Amino acid sequence: MHELVELVEYEPKRLPAEVIPEEVARTIWQNHRAKVSVEPPSFRTDNHWELTSLGYVGYLPISRDFTLALRPKVPLGNLFGMLEYAYRQDIQFFEGLIDCASLEEFYERLANVLAKRVIDRQHKGLYRRYIQRTERSGFIRGRLDLKDRIRRPWNVFAECQFEEHTPQIDDNEIVASTLRRLACGGVCSERVLPTIRRAYRGMSGIDATKSYTGRSCTGRLYDRLNSDYQGLHALCRFFLDRAGPGYQTGEYSMLPFVVDMNELFEQFVAEWLRDHMPEGYSLQVQSRFAISGNYALQFVIDLVITDFESGRVVCVLDTKYKRGHTPFSSDIEQVTAYAEAKGANEAILVYPVSMSDTLDSPIGRIRVRSVTFSLDSDLEAAGSRFLDGVFGQKTR
Repeated sequence: MHELVELVEYEPKRLPAEVIPEEVARTIWQNHRAKVSVEPPSFRTDNHWELTSLGYVGYLPISRDFTLALRPKVPLGNLFGMLEYAYRQDIQFFEGLIDCASLEEFYERLANVLAKRVIDRQHKGLYRRYIQRTERSGFIRGRLDLKDRIRRPWNVFAECQFEEHTPQIDDNEIVASTLRRLACGGVCSERVLPTIRRAYRGMSGIDATKSYTGRSCTGRLYDRLNSDYQGLHALCRFFLDRAGPGYQTGEYSMLPFVVDMNELFEQFVAEWLRDHMPEGYSLQVQSRFAISGNYALQFVIDLVITDFESGRVVCVLDTKYKRGHTPFSSDIEQVTAYAEAKGANEAILVYPVSMSDTLDSPIGRIRVRSVTFSLDSDLEAAGSRFLDGVFGQKTR
């Protein structure tokens, strides 16, 4: 019998000792302890296993008979809305399958993620390999086949063996074939089809007619030149298998994935702000400030807003994917140090929920505030309120 255990972000869940075999618990601890904490049965847990999702959502197949379903606190639609904005977020795919039902919106949004990642790779250039070719030509290319020349001295077209540096390889053909299916499959709407078609056109010259299956995407070799293809092929496997995407258990199979909500929130806020930055300001993401001369010690500041005309840093922002009642002292210390380092007069902590104790206090010359980008409601409306919170009270 397959055991599917649901865990909601940061909410401990206790399970009877007999529900989780010790070897399964050991696998969770050994391979996924950064994502799920495991507390063994003891008097502290009333002799139950206690599992807690540490800010990750998705699916973790632990064994053939045991899977963890990591549920988000945010509405499902907003989760994928965040993914769509922050499509550069790494989605970690794991081997194995889980049961789930079809959900067209999920399918469509994941197709959009694939298309945007492919476009990113096209901007860098498609991966190429040297392929051994044999060809008859009126020009000498590569190595001449002398035996063929002796046998056919009258033939002016010599047989040559050479290596061609070409993108026409199965790494790219798998992607092109998947995009072709998505563009012609009839599932995706006009909301994302233009992006899918753009990605497909960018594969011009790559044979997209070959028949590939999800199995073609597994067991492949990757190196530093094509490491990003591993994520592309994991997404392709999902679509090539025609797995019904979904969130609840059902009759179909889907390749599981895990998303780090802390990183996703940080990247989502950055991408949303980049798209909605008011005129006159510029945004720097992941700004680095050297504490020591050679960057051995450095600050990495989530977001820095600069006045475009004067070049003056007016504000630093630090995103915190936390749900609590009040900002932590450590958060305040951190963002204040960032503002001091950049010479800003304002420091803002960005949270996904409203704090019961809203922060708006001066610390020396720096004004420290907390602003909410709510993930519990419509993202565009929440984004407008967030923008008002950041810029509406600002005096230039």
